[in-house]
Amino acid sequence: MEIFALSGPSGTGKSTSALSFAYKSKIPAIIDDGLLILNGQKIAGTSAKFEKNAISAVKRATFFDEQHKKEVQQAIRNHFISRILIIGTSDKMVKQIASRLEIGEIKLFNHIEDIRSSSQIKIAQYIRKTEGTHVIPLPYKQVEQNFFKRMIQKGVEIFSTKKERIGETTIVHPDFHKGSIKIYKKVFQEMVEFICLNHEQIVKCESVVMNLQQLPTLTIKVNIKYPICGSLYEKIEILQEDIYSHFLRNLQIELHSIYIMINKAS
Repeated sequence: MEIFALSGPSGTGKSTSALSFAYKSKIPAIIDDGLLILNGQKIAGTSAKFEKNAISAVKRATFFDEQHKKEVQQAIRNHFISRILIIGTSDKMVKQIASRLEIGEIKLFNHIEDIRSSSQIKIAQYIRKTEGTHVIPLPYKQVEQNFFKRMIQKGVEIFSTKKERIGETTIVHPDFHKGSIKIYKKVFQEMVEFICLNHEQIVKCESVVMNLQQLPTLTIKVNIKYPICGSLYEKIEILQEDIYSHFLRNLQIELHSIYIMINKAS
């Protein structure tokens, strides 16, 4: 069996990227948070997301329980799996999982920075901090029924570049995740308005739209007073850089795109 690994800190989007990454790498099976997933479907195991606290979640993810370990080992044998991807928070963790399951040495270590951009990683971390949500790379219908009493919702369908359906994700809010914070949309609007109005040519900022799906983008409309001293293009570029640095410094959001629509102030 060929064993591959994908590691990265918690909340950086490993489970979100797992199905696409495994498909592109021609790896049919995934081990993620205690689950054995084959071709986008659960075939064995129990997710660590169902645990009551962080300690038991780590034990579940690393197959500390003997019965859990044997169930997944047997399923690997029964399905004649030849290539498998192990997901964990560090190289040490994925090595530990491979050792516990007794499936051999890891052939290739991949890290989240290899497959996701800095912008994607930062927005994933932001969502984890503010919403406390986690992703399971399984269809909604395959998530255990006893988990329905907690916050759970359908995620997204994952498709290949050829529009082939690879699988589906489910979004959950585990009991062990604590300390989420809430940032209202109005905060983004007020922050952008403050930045814009500190630029002397801008007299009004409106229609602030934040999109935090996939790659974070910001769209705004500004009114500029004329005549303009200097290049309009350069002034808008400076404004974009100012907005970008404020979001990165204050919210840890690395904006992928900043679209600015310009009107002439009346």
